Amino acid sequence: MRHGDKIKNLSRTKAHREALLSNLASQLITYKRIVTTVAKAKALRVYVEPLITKGKENTTHQRRVVFSYLQDKDAVKELFSTVAEKVAGRPGGYTRVIKLGTRPGDAAEQALIELVDFNEIYGKGKGEAKEGAKKTRRSRATTAKKAAPDGEISTEKTEEKEK
Repeated sequence: MRHGDKIKNLSRTKAHREALLSNLASQLITYKRIVTTVAKAKALRVYVEPLITKGKENTTHQRRVVFSYLQDKDAVKELFSTVAEKVAGRPGGYTRVIKLGTRPGDAAEQALIELVDFNEIYGKGKGEAKEGAKKTRRSRATTAKKAAPDGEISTEKTEEKEK
């Protein structure tokens, strides 16, 4: 039974798993999207989202805490400057995992993990375009209503029934 076993071990020792997740997180922060296996992507999401939350508060203490996880000065600098600006108003959910299918070599399930605010296709640009082209929706009965000469509102269907 797996009672209380909440950590995804990824078939690795603790040191190997921490090194793997640290490297994946650094690459995700640097390149904004990476392709990996589904299991690693799901484990990385749990690992990197608290770090991004820490990146919102730009203090020396938070920088040191994040550096203890990432061990990469360039990734820490990128997180506290570029990434923190984009995610400042977001209350969580900074990453998106998209399944890509199987890898040809070993049939492993592949996934794309990306930072949500750095994708222009799914981002705010698409929503703004929709708002400009927004049309009001009406049912047929509402559009078919016509004002009768005596001030009553009648529909075409009721006029047809009367005939």
